[in-house]
Amino acid sequence: LWARTVRCESPNCGAEIPLMRSFWLSKKPNRKRALRHKVVRPSEYVPHVKLEIFEPTNDGDVPKGTVTRAKATCVCCNNVLPPERVRAQLSGQRGGANVIFDEEGTPASGARMLAVVTLRPGETGRHYRLPNERDYEAVWKAKQKADALAHETLDNGLSVIPDEPLPPIGTLGFRVQRYGMLQWGDLFTARQKVGLSSIIIAIRSIAGSNSTISTLLALTTSHVTDRYASLCRWRPESYMETVESVYGRQALPIVWDFAESVPTSDSTGSFQHALGIISLAVENLAANVNIVGQTQIADTKNSPLPSETSDAWFTDPPYYDAVPYADISDFFLVWLKRTQQSLSVLTDPFDPDNPLTPKKQEIVQDESKFVETRPKDRNYFEEAMGHGFAEGRRVLCQTGIGCVVFAHKTTEGWEALLTGLTEGGWTVTGSWPIATEMGSRLRARDSAALSTSVHLVCRPRIDDDTGDWGDVLRELPRRVGEWMERLQGEGIRGADLVFACIGPALEIFSRYARVETAEGREVGLPEYLERVWEVVGRLALEQVLGTAEAQARNGGAGALEEDARLTALFLWTMQSTAADGAGSAGNGEPDEGDPDGEDDAPRKKAKGYSLPFDVARRFAQPLGILLPLWENRIIETEKGVVRLMSVAERGRQLFGQSGAQAVAAHLERYGGQDTQMTLFPEEEQPPKVRGRGKRPKTGASSTPSLDAKREATTLDRLHAAMLLQSGGQANALRALIKAETERSPDFLRLANALTALYPRGSEEKRLLDAMLLAVPR
Repeated sequence: LWARTVRCESPNCGAEIPLMRSFWLSKKPNRKRALRHKVVRPSEYVPHVKLEIFEPTNDGDVPKGTVTRAKATCVCCNNVLPPERVRAQLSGQRGGANVIFDEEGTPASGARMLAVVTLRPGETGRHYRLPNERDYEAVWKAKQKADALAHETLDNGLSVIPDEPLPPIGTLGFRVQRYGMLQWGDLFTARQKVGLSSIIIAIRSIAGSNSTISTLLALTTSHVTDRYASLCRWRPESYMETVESVYGRQALPIVWDFAESVPTSDSTGSFQHALGIISLAVENLAANVNIVGQTQIADTKNSPLPSETSDAWFTDPPYYDAVPYADISDFFLVWLKRTQQSLSVLTDPFDPDNPLTPKKQEIVQDESKFVETRPKDRNYFEEAMGHGFAEGRRVLCQTGIGCVVFAHKTTEGWEALLTGLTEGGWTVTGSWPIATEMGSRLRARDSAALSTSVHLVCRPRIDDDTGDWGDVLRELPRRVGEWMERLQGEGIRGADLVFACIGPALEIFSRYARVETAEGREVGLPEYLERVWEVVGRLALEQVLGTAEAQARNGGAGALEEDARLTALFLWTMQSTAADGAGSAGNGEPDEGDPDGEDDAPRKKAKGYSLPFDVARRFAQPLGILLPLWENRIIETEKGVVRLMSVAERGRQLFGQSGAQAVAAHLERYGGQDTQMTLFPEEEQPPKVRGRGKRPKTGASSTPSLDAKREATTLDRLHAAMLLQSGGQANALRALIKAETERSPDFLRLANALTALYPRGSEEKRLLDAMLLAVPR
């Protein structure tokens, strides 16, 4: 385990700062291990940090990391080194992944070895020790060998160590260039370069001219490379201590402290482990595939196939600026090329002078790239995707079948791509959510990300008929309702269910070349998708709350208020597709660090549940739910993400400065009489208590007045009860429940609905279940 280092620039210090996200080594409950530091201050020398391994009894025993958001804190003097100085120092070290030795082979600066992870014969689990002289001696020898290899070339003309340039600064998803890593070889330590080069030279000598063996061994090398670079993190979590792969997500950010796996072992990341994976794939393919196929790299906008010659057309397309596919593929390509005797199979067919993966024809939104003089912006991406869909329709037989995979949950992108699909001559005939994503991937952890990839099944549209807008709208609720019922029966939940419903909805719309109103106005796909969202939202509300809420708009009589409907829709959408068919919500958006990829320390997450603003708006708007009205009351919007505030956050808002204790005392003394007067801070005008359907007159405006906003809703009173439950105020809770159940059945109806929506194990569900036990039978 290693850490890059910089020097403190405080005039009276100059100590080495190991850049560490965390000092944890293992978080297993029965074998917790961590590092802690001790500052040694020799009288005539620069202070330095000494590390030791210990067994923490609680999390507070473990020191905090020394780097966050690219700012480094010196543990000797507490001076903070700003990001620009951290980058400058690491640039001088070409990224800082290597040890800088003096002439006698003694470590002088550069990367610092933190600990060595070991296995013991006959014992389970990992063990940890501090590095010793023999460890550094091995690194010194590897450094000498790597320096010699840097001047050698293979018989195919390539250097032994990859010297191809990294993409320029500003490339989508790349941040390492800021730290002096300018060639692909800079992403690896000296020992890793020696290890990978040794594997490559062995493959070339073993495979000879056998291209099949050479290809399979090359793929094995890619598996090794993914866990054998200076961008691999150490995962100390209790469920697994292991070396993370380079691509925990589809980007290359800086990794401050990294793990160097052992390719000659038999553990994850080794050549033996990778060979087993490739061998298993070959065995399965050999048993199930008996048709010889051909592959060809081609431009999706200009297929070499003649018209109507294909029986199937399948694409899992790129999505705007989500993933820089070609650039991150170069990480593997630079090593793959070196395993091959001939480079012809790995040459860019569109640009022979390009030594890396083809990029000119790549459809991606990346303004740092150009097609002639035009940047690859959003408009370019959408136009190119439309051409690609149309070209797929051209090469497909009239009786053929197509499939387009979508695995994202932003609605704007869906609209643009689906418009290209329908205008390209396709009609959607099916929509299937298929579990293709690993639940352990970084993007999925504590996330509202899709658990499935939605596969839209398509057929060529044969006729150019015009559809009637009224007929389409009448068929929409029935078709979507049937599909929702079927998918829910198969365990599909939340966002997966929402986007899977777009398929059957499109089946109605895309069967026509155009759809017109009775007046002859053409209806575009964006307008139609607004109706689809409304139908899905209303059907969801009908399931979880009832018919009145599903039909309500702008506070219709007989329905729960807007905040209850918004909360129910939010939680319904947050449910995930679980293997056993049970829904469970993710806890907020994923923590992927600083947007510049420079904050690899976990940030404290806000409580509550999060959805993209676009998704929340699409649900709320057609149902008459005004999001701004509930801002800072039950939701919070920041950087395009809407967060449903946790119940615990609403204590001050509901009870005021006096807090729950004072409210509880009032309830115990006076029962449920006039309890709503205590549900808002003292500095605000107390809300008036009104029955359902007796809202104050606000003229023709549909926007509730400030007084109405301060009015306590059913959800407010339910949250107050949950907070009383949390505080152990049993008598006050019983008084509040008694008053609310006498007032209306809405209180218990909402409580039962929400307890079915909150994820198992969440604090809100625990409080609701406990509160419902206090309800008189």
